[in-house]
Amino acid sequence: MKILIQNGRVIDPATGRDERADIAIAAGRILSVGQVPADFHANRTLDASGCVVAPGLVDLCARLKEPGLEHEGMLESEMAAAVAGGVTSLVCPPDTDPVLDEPGLVDMLKFRAEKLHLARVFPLGALTRGLKGEVLTEMVELTESGCVGFGQAEVSIVNTQVLQRALQYAATFGYTVWLRPQDFWLGKGVAASGPLATRMGLAGVPVAAEVIALHTVFELLRGVHKAGSGARLHLCRLSSAAGLELVRQAKAEGLPVTCDVSVHNLHLSDVDIGYFDSRARVTPPVRQQRDRAALRAGLADGCIDALVSDHNPVDADAKVLPFAEAEAGATAIELLLGLALKWADEDNISLTQALGTLTHRPAAVLGNSLGTLQASVGRIAVGGVADLCVFQPGEHWVVGADTLRSQGKHTPFGGHELPARVRATLVGGQLAFDRSAAHA
Repeated sequence: MKILIQNGRVIDPATGRDERADIAIAAGRILSVGQVPADFHANRTLDASGCVVAPGLVDLCARLKEPGLEHEGMLESEMAAAVAGGVTSLVCPPDTDPVLDEPGLVDMLKFRAEKLHLARVFPLGALTRGLKGEVLTEMVELTESGCVGFGQAEVSIVNTQVLQRALQYAATFGYTVWLRPQDFWLGKGVAASGPLATRMGLAGVPVAAEVIALHTVFELLRGVHKAGSGARLHLCRLSSAAGLELVRQAKAEGLPVTCDVSVHNLHLSDVDIGYFDSRARVTPPVRQQRDRAALRAGLADGCIDALVSDHNPVDADAKVLPFAEAEAGATAIELLLGLALKWADEDNISLTQALGTLTHRPAAVLGNSLGTLQASVGRIAVGGVADLCVFQPGEHWVVGADTLRSQGKHTPFGGHELPARVRATLVGGQLAFDRSAAHA
């Protein structure tokens, strides 16, 4: 299939490219950007007039709900939601049912995803068997099956000796450990600790839960790092100003650390819980406005490496419950681009900089785990794979159940207006999503 994208504004944050140009695609790769070869004859032409042509978005945290949680989301529905949001590559955490701690389960997930010909799926393997924090998994075998790193999802490791051994073992093979920093004992609440949670009678999660976990893992990482091992750590979904400051210090110290923040913590604060609105029950909990302001600044100055959707569709029955009993999670993958651009508008961030938090910066977190795709995921590169997102800035749309393709319809951004919409998504040179065809 030969595709020609004409008249679009091509933005590649990795190289600083921002120009009106045509893109010729053949055999799944970008043949040219700008001057189209004279002998190129397209099978299909996309008119991108008034649109931005950007690298396909890279989402470092999206739950697909398979295997085992199909009542909350099917692979087909969540992958369709991904490409409808311009996401061409996504990382899924290991907390499926059963947990992704066996190569066969990873192989099955990869096979099912590839048959759909939608977004690329990069699974995280479980760091410990069953996510129980006791016995390390066979990381080598899981990597051979396609895992790009190892994590615990939402489950804290109580035994610090196990965590230390996990870092040491991962460092031996150059693997990245993905952790969400939260102390097991202090992280059992349902909302951010503070005056609001107290007035509402909700069990709180203090900032100390994140800070203590960060202090612990950084001290262990220092020991591994001093021993000369190449341990790498990715911190998932920071939630506090104090936690961000510790990460800033760790990076300045030279520790090999990256981190991300979710769209929920970037835009919301604890007041958005309103009158016990369970749609705002997310993990980590949204905190006070000063924390939100610090996270937005950290994403802008590059201390935070990537913005993630933290897509986690939840069944309706699990959300229509009292706030403290409702299941944590929200649908977000289709909102990732719009919420990134909304942040850019509000904080006077350039379009190129905002897109960078969704493209080459998260791709850099994945690094050499991308294998042969490393040079082209999150980029527009001649000769690279044609993973592209075509969107129209200024096309405002309102988030609602009828506008979402995800099986999960619950989001704290329901009723919000977003400032851009995806028109088309290409994955490996194939048209994975075409809004005009979807509404034809």
